[in-house]
Amino acid sequence: MAATEKDAPPHRRYTQILVPTDAPGLRLIRPVSVMGHRTGPGHWEVRLEGCRVPLENTLGERGQGFVLAQARLGPGRIHHCMRWIGQAQLALEKMCGHARTRRAFGGPLAEKQTVQSWIAESAAEIEAARLLTLQAAWRIDEHGAKEARADISLIKFFGAKVLLDVLDRAIQVHGALGVSDDTPLAFMWRQARGARIYDGPDEVHKLVVARDRLKGEAAGVSR
Repeated sequence: MAATEKDAPPHRRYTQILVPTDAPGLRLIRPVSVMGHRTGPGHWEVRLEGCRVPLENTLGERGQGFVLAQARLGPGRIHHCMRWIGQAQLALEKMCGHARTRRAFGGPLAEKQTVQSWIAESAAEIEAARLLTLQAAWRIDEHGAKEARADISLIKFFGAKVLLDVLDRAIQVHGALGVSDDTPLAFMWRQARGARIYDGPDEVHKLVVARDRLKGEAAGVSR
């Protein structure tokens, strides 16, 4: 993604270009560890020094990079939310399973009111995230990703918070076991923290939702 049209409006300045990894002038500097995660292709710091590629390596037209990115990011964000619901559901199942078997202070954790409250809150939040995600998917199918922009932003920041909150409770119920890597919870939490940043930070998505609601209220339109 390169700024090729510096005098154009901000959303028309960028162009996406395919650069083969063996192209002269492309240097792979180092893999970037993200929350301790190094497996797979991961994230890399790269440097381009006099790197040239054929014109046909351009994706779309010059200046369309931002438009192409947004076309992918909308549906991509809802895919994130679908995965997060699955991860939150797994964390809830592990929370319930450990609460039933782990005994402390005269009985299983499942009998403790605080733990029961965490389980109930987690179940409610997961179901809310699931229904909001289904609604956003329906709106994409019916009206397209552009019209569903606010719905996608809503589930993006809400789903990320649900995932982190449910994982945090599950880790707390597991105690020291929860922060070890003997369960997947600690790894899941490390990965989930990025959910509030990837594909746009929470603050940007909240801004999108707030502007949409304010615009609707001003126009007398109810969603």
